Amino acid sequence: MIAVAIAALLIAVHTVISRLSEPAVYDADSTEIAVGPGEHFEIQVADGRADGFRWIIAAPRPDPAVLRASGSHVDPDEPPSSGAGGSRYLDFVAVGAGRTDLRLLRCRRCTDGAGVAEGTQSLEFRVTVG
Repeated sequence: MIAVAIAALLIAVHTVISRLSEPAVYDADSTEIAVGPGEHFEIQVADGRADGFRWIIAAPRPDPAVLRASGSHVDPDEPPSSGAGGSRYLDFVAVGAGRTDLRLLRCRRCTDGAGVAEGTQSLEFRVTVG
């Protein structure tokens, strides 16, 4: 009985610590991402808001049973430069076990199926949840 209580306490402590800790951050060079089910993570990319470019998740979209986008936020340069710079963090949640590809495009007037036009940047990631 004591062993069960200790195990339950350890699981509860681990859950609290996991939820309080910051999500893992991957950069553009991290083409292979391995996370556990339920984990949150971020991909950090350069952000130049003044240049009219934005980041999108491109087609084909990741398998929704494996990976879900959960928003984004910007961390501007300190001190702020003339309207540009900083980093954008694209937030994701690992939904369930599996493997999926994630393709990000930085483009102007882009849509999910955007082709590669002048100035477009493409990043590809293989995400394994297990």
